[in-house]
Amino acid sequence: MSVLVGKSAPDFTAAAVMPDDSIEEKFNLLSYLGIKKDASGKVTKKGKIGMLFFYPLDFTFVCPSEILAFNNRLKEFKLRKTEVIAVSVDSQFTHLAWKNTPVEKGGIGNVQFPIVSDLTKSIARDYDVLTGGAVAFRGTFMIDGEGVVRHQVINDLPLGRNVDEALRMVDALQFHEEHGEVCPAGWERGEEGMKADAAGVAKYLKKNSSKL
Repeated sequence: MSVLVGKSAPDFTAAAVMPDDSIEEKFNLLSYLGIKKDASGKVTKKGKIGMLFFYPLDFTFVCPSEILAFNNRLKEFKLRKTEVIAVSVDSQFTHLAWKNTPVEKGGIGNVQFPIVSDLTKSIARDYDVLTGGAVAFRGTFMIDGEGVVRHQVINDLPLGRNVDEALRMVDALQFHEEHGEVCPAGWERGEEGMKADAAGVAKYLKKNSSKL
């Protein structure tokens, strides 16, 4: 399993079902996030944070619960200037059919983020989440405004992910970028951070060690 943290997120262009149910045949990850790079790969324009997540298949079991969990928190992601993007190995037409299936009948309804088709499985391979040459593990990748992966977590197929933790990671990244401090264990939005030096560690632990 590749560790992509600290590396440029593999860019891709593929068909995707958009929030308004239109099909974008050439959906591009970096373009959607508003990130621009020159020919050498240098960032010329920063964009939004991306929360890219893979799931195994449409019309299955754990998957709709995760997709709805992301959609139910989409307003919170948007408030943080973060775009959510889903990917599976299904076709864009299957994605659309699943969106057009009511939730009470096992569908996902009108979710409001792009769902990318990875029929060739090339995106799953690039992110190293393809299992058995068939479907993707439940991989989640947080991509910063320069297109660098800053967080990843991979769940096995039976294990649904925690979307609130994905939100917490966005908060932590934005706190670090704004204040230059690091986020200790269990840090939540609104809490104090830690200065990344010996004095900062000592000060934080003296005050907070019993809460960890």
